[in-house]
Amino acid sequence: MDIKDPKLKKLYTELGSDLTNEPDPTELKEKYLSKNGALTNALRSISELDPKDRAEYGKQVNLIKAYLEERMEQLRTAGSKMISSHDSPLDVTAPFDINVEDKKSINVRYGVGSKHPLTQELENIIQIYYQMGFEVVESRQLDNDYNMFEALNFPPGHPARDNWDTFWTEEGLIPPAHTSTMQNRVLRSKTPPIRAVIPGRCFRNEATDASHEHTLHQVEGVYVDKGISLGDMIGTIKTYLEAFFETELDVKVQPAFFPFTEPDLEYLISCPFCNKTGCNVCGRSGWMEIMGCGMIHPNVLKEAGIDPNEYSGFAWGFGLDRLVMLKYGIQDIRWLHSGDLNFLSQFRG
Repeated sequence: MDIKDPKLKKLYTELGSDLTNEPDPTELKEKYLSKNGALTNALRSISELDPKDRAEYGKQVNLIKAYLEERMEQLRTAGSKMISSHDSPLDVTAPFDINVEDKKSINVRYGVGSKHPLTQELENIIQIYYQMGFEVVESRQLDNDYNMFEALNFPPGHPARDNWDTFWTEEGLIPPAHTSTMQNRVLRSKTPPIRAVIPGRCFRNEATDASHEHTLHQVEGVYVDKGISLGDMIGTIKTYLEAFFETELDVKVQPAFFPFTEPDLEYLISCPFCNKTGCNVCGRSGWMEIMGCGMIHPNVLKEAGIDPNEYSGFAWGFGLDRLVMLKYGIQDIRWLHSGDLNFLSQFRG
């Protein structure tokens, strides 16, 4: 490829170096084609050039982009062929290497493994959101004060900081108390429309009992675009919950308080076990509070570089452990983390 511009030539050389390692196509897309990617920035800088040089410069950028997209597709295809090259499906729960021919010579304790119920349901949830047009961004297990608090409209000294029972490391880092710590990163790194769900582990300095654990799993969601309303939020969450519980639900919202949304709401569903007639699971009320949600606060959008006068959006977050407990009638959250095989064997697919 004949690249004449010195900066583009350097970028093309770097791309070639990256491709020799057969990287993940997703990583290539993030580095070169994301909102702040190298090729995106190169194309953005075209306005700084002499008008007579712009056409040739743009042509060279597009050549590199076309080459990158072609190689990314090749990498994806190669990965798919590798997965499909097995004569039989790969069983990740097999108790010994499925490729060993003489299996009788291996001294193993026979038994069929299975996925943990939290893993099973998280995969189910991710598939539901994929079908709804969302992408998945994994959360972190260590973060900082800015992403945990300041970027979410918790300024220093804000009293709501005390409500999160936060752990701190000696270096001043925070094991996230909620997956909202990723919200600023997601909003900054992407261009609206933004549709993302963020699963991850959370850590809270609180006493353990049948309904509370110091380590839990959450799934955060964000949706930002022009003209997004509260009605969009209620409908989107309802669609997900009906797919998860595999039944039609009535829903309602009630006021709550979260510094990072406005208005702030709790989302309630009709009890999927008694259809609002009242049972032990819903405390005889017929309704269950299932998650917190709300329209993303303008300050949070501004902090992420998004104009709240042009865009709006909503965010929501729910405890995966709690939804799994509800779905399967599990009475004690500690069972999910006990490692008790007698308990876990009930959830074999």
